[in-house]
Amino acid sequence: MVWIPRGPLVAGTPEGSLPRVADEEMPGEQVILKGYYIDVFPYPNEEGAIPLTNVSQVAASALCDQRGKRLCSELEWERACKGPNNHRYEYGENYRAERCGTGAVPVMRPTGIRVSCRSDFGARDLHGGAWEWTASSWGRGTGSGLFSVRGGNSPDGELVGRCANARGERPSNESGTIGFRCCAGPPNTVEVVLDIKRGASLELLRRIDKPLLTQILDLLPAAANAELGPRARLSVVDHQWLWRPIGNEELFATRVCSGLGRRPACGVAISRNVLGRASVLAWASSRHWLPSVETDRDVRDLWMIGGDETGTYQRLIQYRFGSVVVTLEEHRLRESTKKKKKKKG
Repeated sequence: MVWIPRGPLVAGTPEGSLPRVADEEMPGEQVILKGYYIDVFPYPNEEGAIPLTNVSQVAASALCDQRGKRLCSELEWERACKGPNNHRYEYGENYRAERCGTGAVPVMRPTGIRVSCRSDFGARDLHGGAWEWTASSWGRGTGSGLFSVRGGNSPDGELVGRCANARGERPSNESGTIGFRCCAGPPNTVEVVLDIKRGASLELLRRIDKPLLTQILDLLPAAANAELGPRARLSVVDHQWLWRPIGNEELFATRVCSGLGRRPACGVAISRNVLGRASVLAWASSRHWLPSVETDRDVRDLWMIGGDETGTYQRLIQYRFGSVVVTLEEHRLRESTKKKKKKKG
């Protein structure tokens, strides 16, 4: 086992640090954990062994108890992964798939093969193989009877390979991709407790925060500035929406135009407000139409409706683990444009 000394854990992922799962991870809160021991490898904690899987959470706890140990809490697991400098990944701040073989479905391999998959505390193979049971119930929102598992692997390696990543599983689940490792010493009782705040997925705001609006305009990306022209021409239409793609996440969609009354250029700026400071995440052009927005069935998908001389079009704006990506564009031609095309044909 390796000793994890008493010290601070920056639990979860701070707002503005990406990727981040706002309704599953603490927002970078510092907690102090007392010292404890953790197994170097997943159970049976032998270098070269295949991790034991297909055990329930109760069975995993009993196997640790037989060795005079216990299941780790999920924050003990997270501190062992982040190391004394609270890294995002066990090996540092930047994602490197080859370190732990992340970015694929979990495959059970002998432990110790990837020598660079280790934290600064010396815990190894925390990612890339099996998920690991913890002693912690899934404290996100209302009680669900789930327990937290940590580590593991998935095709989305940059997300899952982070030390803060977790998911909830039923304690009776005996899966070939869930194992465990043990800790020892008096347990740390501090746990993840998140109050999940939700609301209407899309809400038209009656008032726009003027200082926040000024920040948004100052932070518009180069593509927006090139389309809109000089700042003096800007006329911000009095429309701003509050978009809640997941719990504990609120984004602003602000309609911005220039050249109204002539041939306007318009679009929607997607921004986030953290402690009174705005950050612009994306810009979606609506060309010459005043844009509107609406959510899809999956509220993480936001459709912006725009248009030009040929007709209307929709542009998909997707929320992806804290980031916003502007993707598809679907056109709907005007009837007059369709007739012209038929004549030409």
